[in-house]
Amino acid sequence: MEAHSESVHDQVSQRLRKSGLVYTAGRRQLVDLLLQFGRPATVPELLKRGSRLTQSSMYRNLADLEEMKIIHKVSGNDDHARYELTEEFIGHHHHLICVRCGAIDDFVVTSDTEHALDAALARAARSAKFTVSGHRLDALGLCARCKR
Repeated sequence: MEAHSESVHDQVSQRLRKSGLVYTAGRRQLVDLLLQFGRPATVPELLKRGSRLTQSSMYRNLADLEEMKIIHKVSGNDDHARYELTEEFIGHHHHLICVRCGAIDDFVVTSDTEHALDAALARAARSAKFTVSGHRLDALGLCARCKR
């Protein structure tokens, strides 16, 4: 994990530097927190996890990182925006979204399943004269806690 973490930090630092931005301690801490969560996280979750940033600083840094396409928002089924690093940094994956509490977890499917999804999307897009550049899959249902 540490080697992967340093690689992500190097990539983020380079991207920010190319745009004239500094990879501040606060931005680095946010990237660390998102790597540690391993799933999309809300601002309250990030703050609770031990962030030294104030809420306003966190929102400013999240906005900067989102603008630079380092992180993105993941919409759940509640009022909380969740953030995660983009696929470039953490790899292609999909989301399980609880329709009751809004919790979001990541999941990965096999490469065979990804190829089948891509093929099905390409067929559907062809009939609409649409060019597919990628896909996201959100599975909706109940998390283990809400099923109880």
